[in-house]
Amino acid sequence: MDIGMMWFDNDPRTALTAKVSRAAEYYRQKYGLVPDMCLVHPSMLGERPDLVEGCAGKVSVRSNRAIRPGHLWIGNDEKN
Repeated sequence: MDIGMMWFDNDPRTALTAKVSRAAEYYRQKYGLVPDMCLVHPSMLGERPDLVEGCAGKVSVRSNRAIRPGHLWIGNDEKN
């Protein structure tokens, strides 16, 4: 993914799936497109191995060390 939107949410009480859902909804409203990929720092996945290559709704969540903790890089995967 080369183009996307950076989303910041470092609230430890909010689940990653909720963060991704909020970011996806904002992305949809702002750009009129439905995102299908979200990159997060590996530390944000915590003890949730099902999210490593899994999905939060229809958004594929993947880890990437280039993303800073607390940030989500959300957009569309060019390979789809």
